Amino acid sequence: MPTLYKHQILPIEKVFRDPVHNYIHVQHQVILDLINSAEVQRLRRIKQLGTSSFTFHGAEHSRFAHSLGVYEITRRICDIFQRNYSAERLGEEGWDDNERLVALCAALLHDVGHGPYSHTFEHIFQTDHEAITVEIITSPETEVFQILNRVAADFPDKVASVITKKYPNPQVVQMISSQIDADRMDYLLRDAYFTGTEYGTFDLTRILRVIRPYKDGLAFAMNGMHAVEDYIVSRYQMYVQVYFHPVSRGMEVILDHLLHRAKELYEQQPEDYQLHSQLLVPFFKGNFSLQEYLKLDDGVLNTYFTQWTSLPDPILNDLANRFLIRKPLKSATFSGNRDSVTIRHLQALIEKVGYNPKYYTAINSSYDLPYDFYRPEKNSHRTQIEIMQKDGTLIELSKVSHLVAALAGQTQIDERFYFPKEMVDPKRQNHYDLFDDTYREFASYIHNGALVEVEGKNKE
Repeated sequence: MPTLYKHQILPIEKVFRDPVHNYIHVQHQVILDLINSAEVQRLRRIKQLGTSSFTFHGAEHSRFAHSLGVYEITRRICDIFQRNYSAERLGEEGWDDNERLVALCAALLHDVGHGPYSHTFEHIFQTDHEAITVEIITSPETEVFQILNRVAADFPDKVASVITKKYPNPQVVQMISSQIDADRMDYLLRDAYFTGTEYGTFDLTRILRVIRPYKDGLAFAMNGMHAVEDYIVSRYQMYVQVYFHPVSRGMEVILDHLLHRAKELYEQQPEDYQLHSQLLVPFFKGNFSLQEYLKLDDGVLNTYFTQWTSLPDPILNDLANRFLIRKPLKSATFSGNRDSVTIRHLQALIEKVGYNPKYYTAINSSYDLPYDFYRPEKNSHRTQIEIMQKDGTLIELSKVSHLVAALAGQTQIDERFYFPKEMVDPKRQNHYDLFDDTYREFASYIHNGALVEVEGKNKE
């Protein structure tokens, strides 16, 4: 039975209509069964971009759609490798198509452990979506495990080892996780499409045409280097213009403070949360099971936020309202000390007009490394992008691309101080307010969207 299931091909392939890849082709019964599993279907209820939809209203796409997209790109790579670069022809430098199913399953399941509003939720409740992905794949209590286990008893562990980058075939690992992999290629194209931006577009067809397997992983033909450059630049632009957008981050700060406040109140009155937010209680306690985790999605959290708008705590009530009706915190860029005299003074001004700075201010920093190369002095490093020359030798991308060399190793940092928008609301200028002098003083510290030092003030 296991052997038959492993090789079971659908009599007619199943297709999913997709706005990015046109059609997603499913040929294996295993893949179709995984798509229909409870754990994968749950991803329909989790947005791919979290709070970015508050900035880019079209960004309502789900992690389910992204997972199908990563699967489809991986399937195409496997087809190209088997047709042009098979191990039968090239030996150990080629592609062994026996690896196809483990690659396809890992691609489809790579994000199955994400929770609602993933990164903010992880920060507050100390969850780890990659570890939970592995647990979903290897736990006998999940439908995903039961499906994979029908392939072979060791197959769930094989798929999980691709996620943890411990799988012995680096070609498979780099398909799913490297600096140019199926995961990144799909999310850049998909996120660009749904945000309505052009930053993330690149020539996927050309990249798939020039990708090559070799013994230690994946490389790209020299004549396709410019397509790889385009991908690197697209990724850089998407991070700067979309993923690090200050308004999206302002909503993330609201969400972060909202969940922190709820957790703090739970510790004071746990019995109340058993009544109105029961599914979150295990996370407030810091002791949750896999099945409790899998009950959560964006809709569950949004329902609780709606309930919290009716609770008596004014901070919880207000933050829940701000999140649900899109009232992000305002921000200003800054550089230097996070605990500077200026920031502490601005927090004091915010507190003076009635806002608790613990819940209405934040320092938020975004970091990205557009491309990195191997540096022996680093304890850990990313898999560098290799360009394959005509004679089969490899050369690292930044050594042949001036464009990538300019970006390589250059960390992009955007540090911002977040505060209530009411502190700089121009509408207030039309009527008198008891705190007018405080508001004017606060505004004097912001010029062209950045914090500035005001001469003669706040010197220690």
